[in-house]
Amino acid sequence: MGLIKDKDKEMLKKTFKESMKDNVIIYVVTKKKKGAEDNNNYSPEVKEICLEVASIYPEKISVIEYDFDDDNDKVKELNLDKAPAIKLASSNKKYGVHFYGLPSGYEFMSLIEGIINISKGSTDLTEKTKKILSKITSPVHIQVFVTPTCPYCPLAVKLSHKLAIESENIKAEMIEVIEFPELGEKYMVEGVPKVVINDKVEMEGAYPEEHFIEHLLQAV
Repeated sequence: MGLIKDKDKEMLKKTFKESMKDNVIIYVVTKKKKGAEDNNNYSPEVKEICLEVASIYPEKISVIEYDFDDDNDKVKELNLDKAPAIKLASSNKKYGVHFYGLPSGYEFMSLIEGIINISKGSTDLTEKTKKILSKITSPVHIQVFVTPTCPYCPLAVKLSHKLAIESENIKAEMIEVIEFPELGEKYMVEGVPKVVINDKVEMEGAYPEEHFIEHLLQAV
């Protein structure tokens, strides 16, 4: 039995068919489990969910898989530093849209929306926001810490990913904090969503677009 229900697959196929423009590549980076210390390694599930999503609309979606250790050079080229990981790209452009950990629960739709937006090559961000993003010339690193049971986390993830789609200088990462507890400890994640921008500015909660941009500019 797959991770996605048949009725949901039918709905997603209709959505993909109506919404997608360019082909999308899902890069999946997995890591071999080596022992008890890798209990939080959901690599098999991450791979499975990506393959299932691609199988729904193979006309436009494909998967390329790398192993974190065996294909380290390729992983570095994708600008990924942990596993399991997902990076989304169109057929002609890579974006800083990253997922670390399994995008399950509420986060599943963050993956779906990311695929659709990248296929379109655009987002529904306001023209004011897009104008601000066009003036950003230095690298911006956005980390959004989430759990799969948090209903507010996808709002922060989707918004950060839209920023990365609109600006080639932004890298936005969803980080499933249960799978990466060392990062949760480092950034003192006590509640989710928690957003960290350039290791300088932190936000807790799902901020609206205008306020998110204000914090981003503080970090830049």
